[in-house]
Amino acid sequence: MRGAVIHAPGDVRFETLDDPKILDPTDAVIRTAVTCVCGTDLWPWRGLDATDGAHPMGHEYIGFVEEVGSEVTAVRPGQFVVGSFATSDNTCPNCRNGFQSNCLSREFMSTCQAEYVRIPNAQGTLVATDEVPGEEFWPGLLAVSDVMGTGWWAADAAEVKPGSTAVVVGDGAVGLCAVIAAKEMGAERIVAMSRHESRQKLAREFGATDIVTERGEEGVSRVKELTGGIGADAVLECVGTAQAMQTALRSARPGGNVGFVGLPHEVAVDGEELFFSHVGLRGGPAPVRRYLPDLIDRVLSGRIDPGRVFDLTLPLEQVAEGYRAMDERRAIKALLKP
Repeated sequence: MRGAVIHAPGDVRFETLDDPKILDPTDAVIRTAVTCVCGTDLWPWRGLDATDGAHPMGHEYIGFVEEVGSEVTAVRPGQFVVGSFATSDNTCPNCRNGFQSNCLSREFMSTCQAEYVRIPNAQGTLVATDEVPGEEFWPGLLAVSDVMGTGWWAADAAEVKPGSTAVVVGDGAVGLCAVIAAKEMGAERIVAMSRHESRQKLAREFGATDIVTERGEEGVSRVKELTGGIGADAVLECVGTAQAMQTALRSARPGGNVGFVGLPHEVAVDGEELFFSHVGLRGGPAPVRRYLPDLIDRVLSGRIDPGRVFDLTLPLEQVAEGYRAMDERRAIKALLKP
């Protein structure tokens, strides 16, 4: 088969790879319907995460089951499935508590920008649709496997409630999906922090009521102005930088909550400042599997359309262009078709 391999910062190649095989009785192999480039893939592309030797890339996927291990009964060959970037058995204590992304058997997916993918823990990770969805739904279902699930977790962790005010820090695919999530959870006012006109437009179409273009302390001041000097009930941090985290914490009101889902890079939280702020802080890798059945239904029913974050579609063989386009902010998110 063929798939994406990163060799060094800025160097992703489409190469011939070994076909995936069933290695454990809990595995499945799927044929990829569509996959994509994620914002977190840009960290090694930019050299901000170490690349220790060439290795495959990609952690978002939907597809058709080709083969299953002897212990997999939840899905069968031929079915169309959606999974999560973090695999889970869905039975361990952490899974039963709703944190499948911290499963005791967890494996993070990392080979999905390819024609075929081995899925560990397939029994607890994959969710089959009742029938093969029309291709018009594929982008939305692909978004559910990570960015929509992660945006939903940001809103859930920040405890967005009906009638509340929510601030979304970040206008990438996760941030835009977080706007959808905040809207679905009943937020009355949704402030999207964005400096890019096309992303502001999409944020408004997803449910944002206000746009803040300022960053850092200026951004915090603007949020405070919009909230009567108090701050937001819920803040969804969807970037992962030190500035984004500081903005999120300082934009929340006393007693408010911050849900942080951006993969942290050089982020340090001032314990004393957090202590006196009365702001709650929760985040981490999104427990996408917890939300999959609900989010799949919302996509297939047409209630939400997170697939609109894919504003560039390429053949899988042009995966490197997908990285370049996202790195240069020519695209929000690149969808790849095998």
